[in-house]
Amino acid sequence: MQIEKLKDDQATTLKITGEIDLHASPALRAELRDCASDKAPVLLIDFTDVEYIDSSGLATFIEYVRESSSFGGKIALFGLKKKVRTIFDLVRLNELFTISDTREAALAALASK
Repeated sequence: MQIEKLKDDQATTLKITGEIDLHASPALRAELRDCASDKAPVLLIDFTDVEYIDSSGLATFIEYVRESSSFGGKIALFGLKKKVRTIFDLVRLNELFTISDTREAALAALASK
């Protein structure tokens, strides 16, 4: 897994490439903790190049939601492939996370909340 961090005046975006699994979760956790430490008001996760996510990856994102709640941070996911989106839907995490098709749709969805 690779993570590229991009910042602009609208959001911090983490572009993830590869598989988010037990071996990759510690690196993802460290990156998300950095975002929480920076108190990123809006965090977007680009899943365009993510092929797979397991329960450890899901747990890592849930941890971020808990950490970011103290400063009102918002998170949205976008670009999920069908099989990755199905995993979020099966465990009903689509109710916790804003999930959109594009970056622009994710920003708009967060702005409307």
